[in-house]
Amino acid sequence: MSKTKPTAPIEAEPQAPREPRGTGRRLYGAIAHKLGAAILAGEYLPGDVLSGEVVFSEQLDVSRSAYREAIQALAAKGLVESRPKAGTRVLPRSRWNLLDPEVLGWAFAGNPDTAFIRSLFELRAIVEPAAAALAAERRSKDDLKAMRDALAGMTRHTLATDAGRMADRDFHSAILHATGNDALIVLNASICAAVSWTTQFKHRQRALPRNPIPDHRRVLVAIADGDATAASEAMRVLVELALEDTQQSMQP
Repeated sequence: MSKTKPTAPIEAEPQAPREPRGTGRRLYGAIAHKLGAAILAGEYLPGDVLSGEVVFSEQLDVSRSAYREAIQALAAKGLVESRPKAGTRVLPRSRWNLLDPEVLGWAFAGNPDTAFIRSLFELRAIVEPAAAALAAERRSKDDLKAMRDALAGMTRHTLATDAGRMADRDFHSAILHATGNDALIVLNASICAAVSWTTQFKHRQRALPRNPIPDHRRVLVAIADGDATAASEAMRVLVELALEDTQQSMQP
């Protein structure tokens, strides 16, 4: 039997100027973020019914319209379902759009479990080696320039910085675009969000003992040489080592 759970309070930003009740994307975006992160963290389980909009609005001193907009955002991503008289219920995990970049961000706002992280790397291991092989066969001069620029940014800033991680994201994005395959390119936002969040996650406590940038350089060299087999293998190794690094970072 499902149960109604009280919604955890959301702390307002200290000294931030208060917007008029119910206005602004920032307000309902903050509510959606907090609720989404709580659902991904397991604070609300599938079948749980969230507090009603009246109760929630009073708890946070926000408008009911801001709460409704936040719930609509969660519903669009498959996390919840709202029905008249039944309230807002958390949906089964199988309905969640886990590849939505914003949902991935909510997952990594807490401490995602090992199984979820492994599933992201399994997805990357399926998609990215094949993409690297296609990129080796189809890349243009502009594609190669984008990869080289991204690699230079990674080298200059390192993956321990926001700028370096953005360059890492750009590197993987350039490979997917170089495939010329529209279906793969559609996965760009999801794959790159997974790359970005897992990289940030494994640097959260301490620097990694291994520099992953040479792994990226080997992928680029193979793509530039037009060697599809070598590009696929280099990317496979890159993803496997990234998973090992992430698992190591999760150890106490």
